Amino acid sequence: MKYVQHINELIRTTIDNSNPIVLYGQNISAGSCISGLTRGLKNGEKRLVINTPNIESTQVGIGFGLMLSGVSSVFFMKQQDFLLLGIDHLVNTYNFVRINEPSASFTIVPVVVDSGYEGIQSSLNNFSDFCSIARIAGYAITNRHDADHIVRTHLVSPGFRIIGVSQRLFQTEILSCENDPTVYNNGEIFQYYEGADITIVCFNFSFPQGMKLREELATLGLSSSLFSVNVMTPIDWLHILRDVSRTKKLIVIDDSKSVNRSCYHLTTEVYRECSIDRVLTLTRDVTDECLRPCSEEFSIDTNSIMKTLRQ
Repeated sequence: MKYVQHINELIRTTIDNSNPIVLYGQNISAGSCISGLTRGLKNGEKRLVINTPNIESTQVGIGFGLMLSGVSSVFFMKQQDFLLLGIDHLVNTYNFVRINEPSASFTIVPVVVDSGYEGIQSSLNNFSDFCSIARIAGYAITNRHDADHIVRTHLVSPGFRIIGVSQRLFQTEILSCENDPTVYNNGEIFQYYEGADITIVCFNFSFPQGMKLREELATLGLSSSLFSVNVMTPIDWLHILRDVSRTKKLIVIDDSKSVNRSCYHLTTEVYRECSIDRVLTLTRDVTDECLRPCSEEFSIDTNSIMKTLRQ
């Protein structure tokens, strides 16, 4: 099953069990339905589906307003970049909302453009920056396991959060592991494997690269632990630190384009808390070249990694 199809099914199933609720966004039940993400959403008893114009600041404000009125809502966005237009609500309105502890939910589900150049207004891919500006809970969906947990647990639960989906992964087969992961901190961190030699930790939407790296290292006789940090503003690194203390080698992968990446918080804690032989950080180069037509591929050179680990 494709990544977008699996998430779409989860959304429809979760919403069917939640009433009352308002679902809105541009063409969420018309045209491509955000490339299939919102296909099949329909009006029903205590459920309202609204196709809106591009009025992102108003749309964010409406979500908070509904929330304060006791009505849950989900705002689906075809592109996260335009969430910048709602930044005042994300900071100042949310500060008012959070101290009132509303019982309803408000969730923004944006498509993070991480599939290459699509114009200078489609070049952010820095989900964590949106969340860090006002300590917003944000969750990235990267595979079947985290999708199942995040959508079912957080899509319509009381409170506010952003759940990001990757445009790059939309039409790929959704990844799945042979065993269910261990879930820490209610979906903030997932552990998929435990290995003896290296700890691999993936951020943003880099889990596919982490899976591939683990498999390639295994062919070279190295056993790796594999973690995915799905939350944008993690707090508790305890389980990763324990693993790094055991393997003494850490590879961090972060495919975001932020210059204030979440992975830096982890490496700081690792150096502070662990006796470690090697830390290797794999990130995108953030330059003005991404503002011109380019593929922005984020590939990992296993041979180069092995050379570094042996030094």
